[in-house]
Amino acid sequence: MTTANPALETHRLRLLDLPRPTRTAGAVTTTLSVARRTVLHNIRNPQVFVLGMVQGAMFLLIFRYVFGGAITSGIRYVDFLVPGFVGTGVLFSGMGSATGAAEDLTLGLFDRLRSLPVPRLGVVAGRVVADTALATIGLTVTTLVGFAVGFRTSAPIGGLLLAFVLCIFAAFAFTWMFVLLGLIAGTPQAAQGMGLLVFPFTFVSSAFVPVESMPGWMQAFARNQPLTQLVNAVRGFSLGDKAEQVLGHSAGYFAGRTVLWCALFILVFAPIAARRYQRG
Repeated sequence: MTTANPALETHRLRLLDLPRPTRTAGAVTTTLSVARRTVLHNIRNPQVFVLGMVQGAMFLLIFRYVFGGAITSGIRYVDFLVPGFVGTGVLFSGMGSATGAAEDLTLGLFDRLRSLPVPRLGVVAGRVVADTALATIGLTVTTLVGFAVGFRTSAPIGGLLLAFVLCIFAAFAFTWMFVLLGLIAGTPQAAQGMGLLVFPFTFVSSAFVPVESMPGWMQAFARNQPLTQLVNAVRGFSLGDKAEQVLGHSAGYFAGRTVLWCALFILVFAPIAARRYQRG
């Protein structure tokens, strides 16, 4: 009869152990990897992304040619409207972010990533970076459609670039909120419904009509909400002195307030989204 050698058995068990990770992936590496995966997923399944751009273009055409004749703002309505649509484009794209985050949650992607030694903030940030890149494409398409329907500007190219960069930064900031909504919703259908709750804010702003045309009790909110600051900044940069006369302040004034709102969105929603992702 033979007796087992405890030391030998322990050695054999150790040989079967899976190697443990010696370090975690960096935040930048995690962010870029998740962003790359998200962009590739949208490229291979472009239906939702393309449909969102088509819907935005349809709304622009409706406001331009159906409602435009009944709305006056001190400048040509098409010149007033297009910067508003470019600004509100960050919310249109954000709704897709909420649905995409909920879909990743439903398909188990976040469950797999939680099992890896990667920073939790990097995973959520990767989703945000990818959606910001997709929003940039949508903003470009909206701008081109705006020029096609008659938008004209005499502003310098530098002003137009500043307006575009500000919109991209706003898309990055607002996407944190939409990703959080997707994580809270849990399913793409619920996330789409929660995203639509933000949609009315586009109308209670200066995007489509002058704030002065609204009821007095609504004007205070409409004039100071973040979307109005963004839209007015875009108008100021893209229309120059003509817009300043109508808006009452310079583009820099509205741009500064927009940056403050965006910083607040990031500071509030980024850590909450990261914690929500970690909790599952």
